[in-house]
Amino acid sequence: MLGYRVPAPDEAMLISGGKNRGETPFRVVTGHGGFVMPFIRKVRFLKLSMCEAEVSETCVTHQGIALNVRAVIAFKVGNDSESIVNAGQRFLSDQDQMSVLAGRIFAGHLRSIIGSMTVEQIIQERQKLATEVLDGSKEEMARIGLTVDALQIQSIDDGKLGYIAAIAAPHNAAIQRQAQIAQARANQAAAEAEQESQRKQAEYARQTSVVQAQYRAEVDKVQAEAAQAGPLASAQAQRSVLAAQTELAQRAAELRQQQLVAEVVKPAEAEAERVRILAVADAEKMKIQAEAAASHNRVALDRMLIDQMPEIVKQAAGGLAGANVTVLNGADGIGEIATGLVGQGLAIFESLRAGIGQPQPSEATPAEREPGPGGAAALGRG
Repeated sequence: MLGYRVPAPDEAMLISGGKNRGETPFRVVTGHGGFVMPFIRKVRFLKLSMCEAEVSETCVTHQGIALNVRAVIAFKVGNDSESIVNAGQRFLSDQDQMSVLAGRIFAGHLRSIIGSMTVEQIIQERQKLATEVLDGSKEEMARIGLTVDALQIQSIDDGKLGYIAAIAAPHNAAIQRQAQIAQARANQAAAEAEQESQRKQAEYARQTSVVQAQYRAEVDKVQAEAAQAGPLASAQAQRSVLAAQTELAQRAAELRQQQLVAEVVKPAEAEAERVRILAVADAEKMKIQAEAAASHNRVALDRMLIDQMPEIVKQAAGGLAGANVTVLNGADGIGEIATGLVGQGLAIFESLRAGIGQPQPSEATPAEREPGPGGAAALGRG
């Protein structure tokens, strides 16, 4: 846009001309742009970036000793409008003069402050010197619109006078002495460490030789055992075979013993038992035969009658073949009829025995004493 100007971030835009509303001779614009009417207003830019000034000054101390002092000052134009206006009025046309003027201001304050201090104080309290120079120049720098960020004293020397060296001599001597003592201690420690290292190396060599000797002994032992391993292994194997054969023979003997028991002893015992049983049976048989011989006639007669019993029962049953028999109670009735037939046969058998003088039984069976319903009663129903 025509007439619109914008300052850089590290610049302040100063607009002059026309009617100014404030008390300042120009309007200050920072951080944004502004419209500038051509031919009526004029624009200039003041840098706000960091500046540097070097000071190299010969200063006399409170003791009258001349010292060469070198320092560096870091400063800039203040950010507020008042500082910008003050700096603009003084340095806008030649802004490089800010470093020259700042150096001269600090040089004057540096001489003043060093003149009130001794060399020892300056050497030992350098930071205190810088702080006092800053405090003494702060107000004066603010009047011209400048602010100091840092002051660094780089070097202090007395030329070829040697005062500072003389001051440092006792300290140097003490330091040298301490350095020598420290070096001696270090050498002693190094010698002790070397001796300890040699001792450890000797001990290591000794232990290594012992270990090697033990190792060789172990190797020889292993080799000797390996040389004897063949015969020893063979003997051990033979012992194992003999033990196995012995155990096998014992097992075979046990099996043979069991086989003999099963094939010879047990059959012999069984045969002996069979012979004993047969002998007992024969004796019992002979006893029975003897008793039978005593009652041969009675037994023969009973045998004859018993042989005729089936025929007797058959004849009795034959009489029922043409009879009209009514069975009232089914299978039970038929059973009762058969029982009656058998009872009649037995009655006939007993009669025959009585007729020929045989002894009677002490007690008749129920069927003999009382014929059942299917007995004589059934036979009578013809």
